[in-house]
Amino acid sequence: MQEELDLILEEAGQNMEKAIHHLETELGKLRAGKANPQMLDGITVDYYGSHTPLNQVSNISVTDARTIAIQPWEKSMIQPIEKAIIAANIGVTPQSDGQLIRLFLPPLTEERRKDLVKRVNAEGEHARVAIRAIRREVIEYIKRLQKEGLSEDIAKDSESETQQLTDGYISRIEKHCASKEKEIMVV
Repeated sequence: MQEELDLILEEAGQNMEKAIHHLETELGKLRAGKANPQMLDGITVDYYGSHTPLNQVSNISVTDARTIAIQPWEKSMIQPIEKAIIAANIGVTPQSDGQLIRLFLPPLTEERRKDLVKRVNAEGEHARVAIRAIRREVIEYIKRLQKEGLSEDIAKDSESETQQLTDGYISRIEKHCASKEKEIMVV
């Protein structure tokens, strides 16, 4: 049974790591006043009938602190890329010259910064909920094993270990959110 407990704790750690990775991905999509190609992650373009990620149909580069340039590999893709960016509602209107699409990021207003901080905190809360759900599943599994004959001492130790793992990941979430909030609020 100890091997089973070790395995479930290892799996919980891996799942919590996935939750942290998801949080990092989502926070990367939020712009903090600087142009960042990651904010275009998750945008898909209709490419000959199939939804294809934007970075697979074009070259994305940052030309200066507030401009992202998108160079489609085919001229015929300019219109679908523009539509996809507008539909993604990232707060930027694409501008095209027939060859290149440019995204000019306006300076963030105080109100927009506060909205972004709210989104950061909401993403952080989603990650915390995911971590707690993993903890709950592990503790339920430990209780099930206890009914099947696992000693109470081992069960309590395992629950304590699960809580320590959870606390470690929750503190990582707090650090990520605080860092992103600081990045957003810097004028």
